[in-house]
Amino acid sequence: MNTCTDTPARAGSAARRDRGQVAIEYLGFLPLLLLVALLAIQLGLAAYAANQAGTGARAGARMASKSSPGDCARAGKDAMSGWTAGRADLTETGSFSEVTCTASIEVPSVVPGIDNFGHAVRSATMRRE
Repeated sequence: MNTCTDTPARAGSAARRDRGQVAIEYLGFLPLLLLVALLAIQLGLAAYAANQAGTGARAGARMASKSSPGDCARAGKDAMSGWTAGRADLTETGSFSEVTCTASIEVPSVVPGIDNFGHAVRSATMRRE
């Protein structure tokens, strides 16, 4: 038997059997890729919520330091984007000489099965004028 004639026949049948293998491997890896993408989006949402909480706290403290008490929440929510302002809770504390505005924003979840990613909390303190 000639081995030179057996090799191409075997190679051809092996190639036919391996067809579609890459597609099956990709389908097995796809859920992991989707989970990593969702976690990256979740991390971005958490960072954005923390940024907006800081913006709201600074704006609220600035307004409360220049005017009467109670303006922290209104000014802080006005400084935030729409969806973060709806999830925000701003509180004002302070003394005669300074005021502290604390903003807490609930971080939304995009990962299925996990409902609570906590709150992004930031505070800002300013002297009263």
